[in-house]
Amino acid sequence: MTTTIIIIICFIFLIAYFFDLTSSRTRIPSVILLLIFGWGIKQLSVFFRIEIPNLSIILPVLGTIGLILIVLEGSLELELNKKKIPIIGKSLFVALLPMFVLSLIIAFLFQYVGNFSFKVCLINAIPFCIISSAIAIPSVKNLSKSNCEFVIYESSLSDIFGIIIFNFIALNDTINYHSFIIFTIQILIIILVSFIATIGLSFLLSKSKHHIKFVPIILFVILIYATSKVYHLPGLVFVLLFGLFIGNIDELKQFKWLKMFDTENLNKEVQKFKNIVIEATFLIRALFFILFGYFIETSEILNTETLVWSTGIVAGIFIVRFIFLKFTKLPIIPLLYVAPRGLITILLFLAIAPSQSISFVNKSLIIQVIIITSLLMMIGIMKTPKKNLDSH
Repeated sequence: MTTTIIIIICFIFLIAYFFDLTSSRTRIPSVILLLIFGWGIKQLSVFFRIEIPNLSIILPVLGTIGLILIVLEGSLELELNKKKIPIIGKSLFVALLPMFVLSLIIAFLFQYVGNFSFKVCLINAIPFCIISSAIAIPSVKNLSKSNCEFVIYESSLSDIFGIIIFNFIALNDTINYHSFIIFTIQILIIILVSFIATIGLSFLLSKSKHHIKFVPIILFVILIYATSKVYHLPGLVFVLLFGLFIGNIDELKQFKWLKMFDTENLNKEVQKFKNIVIEATFLIRALFFILFGYFIETSEILNTETLVWSTGIVAGIFIVRFIFLKFTKLPIIPLLYVAPRGLITILLFLAIAPSQSISFVNKSLIIQVIIITSLLMMIGIMKTPKKNLDSH
C-alpha cells in the first residue's frame, strides 16, 4: 500500500511537471490542466470506487503556503531602480482602482438583489475583485518582459492590498476614524517588523556556513507571515519587502549599513535561494490546484442558478479592466485577458464568517468565476500575436 501511494504521488507530480513544461508551446496555462487533472482523478476514484480520505482541511493550508511562496518568488524576480518607477506606478494604479470600483459595483448589486447590509455585501464582493497571482504569474512567463513584469507587480499588489482591505472591512464592526487609526498603526508595525526580519534573514543567508540554510529561511518567512495573521497584520507586505530587498541588493549598495553584508557572497546565495523557492512553489501550487480540481463537482460547474451572476461578474471584471488599461495607455492585448481569479478568491471565500455570508455567493459561483476567467485568459494568450510573446 505504501509503495502504491508513493508511485501515485510521483506520477501526479510528474504529470504536473509535464503540464508546466509544455505550457510554453501549447499556450495553455498549466493551472487549467491541473484543475482538469484533479477533476479527472475524482471521476476515476468514483468510477472505480476507490476510497480517498477527506483532504479538504489541507486545501486552505496549501493555499496559504502557496500564496506566500508565489509572492516571494515574484518579488525575487522584480528589479527596483529608477527605470522601473513608471511600471510600478501603473501596476499599483491598475491593481488598486479597478478593485475599488468593481467591489463597489458588485456590492451594490448584491445589496439591491438580496437586501443585505452594504458592509456584508462588500465583504462578499472583494474576493471576486482580486487577481490571482498564483494563476497569473506562471501563465505569463512566455509574454514579453515588460508585460510579464507588469503582471507580476499588478497581481502581487492585488493580492496584498486585496487581503489587507478584506481583513480591514471584515474584522472591524464599524468603519470609522478609530478603525483607520488602528489600521495605520498595523501597517507601520508590519513595516518595522519587515525591516528587522529582512535584515536578520539576509544576514543569516550571507553569513551562515551551515549546509542547511535555505529551508529554515523559508520556514521563518512562513512563520512570520502566520504570526502576523494572528495579530491581524498584513503579513504579505513582509513577504514582498523581504523578496524585493534580497533580490535587489546590488541596487542598495549605496547604503553604508549594508557593508555588514558580504554582498558578493549574498548575491550567489540569493540565486540558490531563488531556485529553491521556484522548486518549492511548483510543488505546492501544483498540489493545491490538483486538490481544488478534485473537489470540484460537475453540478457546481453547470449550476444555471449562479451562471447569470458569474457571467455578469466576469463581464464587469473585463469592462472595468479595459477602461483602466486604456486610461493608462498599457497594451490592451494581451493584458486585458490576464485577470484570473483563483487562490485568493478561494481563501477569502473560506474566511467569510457564517454571519457575514450571502446565500447566492456560494461555491458554485466561486468556481464558475474562477473557471471562466482562467479560460478567457487561456484563449487570450493563445490568440496573442507572437510578437508579444517571449521577447525577453
